Amino acid sequence: MRPRRLVLYCFAGLIIGTIPAGCSIVSSQGAAKNQQLSEEQELSEPYDRITLKKSLTLDALPKIRRSQDERGSLLADIETVSHSDRVVASLGQSPDGSRIWFNMVTFHEYQLNVIRKYFFAVDDKAGSFGRRPRRGVRFDCEMVLEQGILGESHTSENLLRIAILRYVLAQVRKDIKELGGDVDVPDQYNVNLDVCGMLINQTLEMVLVKLDSSPVLAMRLTEAGGTEFDHINFGKGMIRMIVEDDTVAVKARFGSFMDM
Repeated sequence: MRPRRLVLYCFAGLIIGTIPAGCSIVSSQGAAKNQQLSEEQELSEPYDRITLKKSLTLDALPKIRRSQDERGSLLADIETVSHSDRVVASLGQSPDGSRIWFNMVTFHEYQLNVIRKYFFAVDDKAGSFGRRPRRGVRFDCEMVLEQGILGESHTSENLLRIAILRYVLAQVRKDIKELGGDVDVPDQYNVNLDVCGMLINQTLEMVLVKLDSSPVLAMRLTEAGGTEFDHINFGKGMIRMIVEDDTVAVKARFGSFMDM
């Protein structure tokens, strides 16, 4: 068995005998184990519990594919798990369709540890009974940087920060595309991932355009409060980036997620 196929076989071993082939459906109704968690903490729990470089497939996969007993009762939702050889994602949508989210991890081809992890959520809830509409977007990721990106020559630290953020966007695109491009595991792709991917692309491209026009803004990316931006669809927000050794972490909050 080739090493790069081990992720797929490990994943298959977790779901075989419980569901038919294709996307797995995970119901969250009934469990009250995580009532103490906030709604946001509940959604991002797999992302928070998986550790970059340390979590292996057999550790990370059960966290991505949350069983009914592991889900809280804050949301009556359904999560769909999609996977390729190296990328696994769980996608969810609230019953009223106003919120979509995903947790996603990418494994090293041979070492089978987590080299990239993501959490994304978008909220587009209309206002009612005098309440303001709740609209916002949140994106979190951590990833191992390739040796080349840190070894490239840049005329300033700000240009290096911009290059790293551009690298992050390229990896997001790559991992989402891989979920839909593995011909060996058909019917694993979820169209909601396309929606999330387009919104991540729109958000980070908007940030990169502004950073390219004013590189000095990149200096604030690493500050505690991050750099403030205006999103064309979700209003005011911020993005922060932390680079440590060979890893990078990005946090972006816009609209209603700025209040949390």
